[in-house]
Amino acid sequence: MRVSVLVALLPAVAALAATPPPPGSLRRLPVGEYRDRMQAGWLGQMVGVAWGAPTEFKYRDAIMPEEAMPAWEPRMINAAFGQDDLYVEMTFLHSLEQHGLDCPIREAGIEFAATRYPLWCANASGRRNLRRGIAPPDSGHPRFNPCPNDIDYQIEADYSGLVAPGMPNAAIALGETFGRLMNYGDGVYAGQFVGALYAEAFFETDLRRIIERALHAIPADSQYAEMVRDMLGWSRELTRWEDCWERCQGKYRRDPGYQKASNGGIDCKINGAYVLMGLLYGAAEPERTITIACRCGQDSDCNPSTAAGVLFTTLGRTRVPDRFTRALDPGAVFHHTPYSFPALLTVCERLARQAVVRGGGRIETGPGGEVFLIAPENPRPSPSVRSWSPGPIANSRFTTAERTRIEESTTPAGIREAVATFAPGWTVRHCGEDMNPGLHDQALGRSRILVTHPLDADTPCALSRELEVAPGAHSALLLTVGHHPRGDWELVVRADGRELLRRTIGRETATDGWVDFRVDLSDCAGRTIALELLNQPTGWAWEAGYWQRIAVTAGDGRPVPEHTTDVPAP
Repeated sequence: MRVSVLVALLPAVAALAATPPPPGSLRRLPVGEYRDRMQAGWLGQMVGVAWGAPTEFKYRDAIMPEEAMPAWEPRMINAAFGQDDLYVEMTFLHSLEQHGLDCPIREAGIEFAATRYPLWCANASGRRNLRRGIAPPDSGHPRFNPCPNDIDYQIEADYSGLVAPGMPNAAIALGETFGRLMNYGDGVYAGQFVGALYAEAFFETDLRRIIERALHAIPADSQYAEMVRDMLGWSRELTRWEDCWERCQGKYRRDPGYQKASNGGIDCKINGAYVLMGLLYGAAEPERTITIACRCGQDSDCNPSTAAGVLFTTLGRTRVPDRFTRALDPGAVFHHTPYSFPALLTVCERLARQAVVRGGGRIETGPGGEVFLIAPENPRPSPSVRSWSPGPIANSRFTTAERTRIEESTTPAGIREAVATFAPGWTVRHCGEDMNPGLHDQALGRSRILVTHPLDADTPCALSRELEVAPGAHSALLLTVGHHPRGDWELVVRADGRELLRRTIGRETATDGWVDFRVDLSDCAGRTIALELLNQPTGWAWEAGYWQRIAVTAGDGRPVPEHTTDVPAP
């Protein structure tokens, strides 16, 4: 049979294999059991990421030696409260808590854009696009995002199955809302597959069957689905996981046909294969599952986190070994979220109740307590697209009001007041929280200093105002700026969008950490201009802008320091 014919038949074969039980045979899940399994799913994520964190990206395209695997200690679980693998997906949970399961994708984008935690790879590119006004789904489109097949949504999609027991279509839909903020094609399918794994883990304990059923939730002709089929086949053929790892490397790392639109070691297919390596060779045993997924290397905290999350969901909290749970701090709050562990469970159950009813099921109360009666369903995968030959963009852009919401949300508390006090008439946007921005009595040996910081590695902090330049006078902008001894930044001055000055503020340009500028505005005399000062990042290290003076002179004879650099009018 020709390969093209086989691929064409795959969706039909998948639909037959995924045929649900006959109508009326609702899947029963006691609410107490749901809570037990959902709680275990979160615990598995926490254990896997905390255990693997010391090894992350230390072994690239190489199996981690057995002796390099850290020893598990019960207290380690609390390190998970600070892990981005968890708090990013809780951003999505918070959006769902605020807007329900039908959360509009634009609202999801606004809330993700407003987050202040550090991000990398597809997440960072997607959020940067959102902050620049590119609304979803274009924020994850390959035209604007160079990392569409990265692992990001795969490691953040666990929530989508934990709130949708037995409902893969809910996990698929959530992927279309949240996965498209930063990913495209296989990058989205990876997260939808993970969500479907969790959804099925509430009703099935055989991990191979869980994987086979979750496979029907993504397009059969995608490279991600091909990887899943390969892992199912190779794990039957090869006894040792190390041999399967080598087979996987040969195809999904060394073959350029499977590296298209890939960002190296954080490609979703290779890391997804490592998740499956742990599940298929781990014998449903927590230590072995986590160790294998971790020793495969690359993103070796995310992969055991997903593998352990799925496995623990099949076990339930009551069957998870005590050594993994006894030291959990129930009062700790996940960084950058409003959620403690108990609060997390509460919001998930609330969403699951919505999902059951929304999916055509119901909730009944009997002698044994509440029961979810869940309508069986055939998975309906998203449309098949490829990141290396993407479809058209949606031309989606945020409105001015939406962009204002994002900018206001990303501004640290008190910085507006600090700017208004230091330089009346000026406003601030895109100020990051690093390096304690605000008005300081003392900084770098001088008094009354305004400190700003770029929002992220690509987004400068901007000070701006409208300025009426006096007619006929020799007006100028006077600046005194400094830099942290361990870093530098780029000062950019613009008038009505026209660049008047661009200068690196660092050791080689500043005297004793400070430098003065006099920017000539005489060609703007008699006009009202939009003036903008940018604290532009360079290498993303110690990039705070220090401002001792922001003033405008109209040739009134006020003294200017002798070492001031004059910038003539363009």
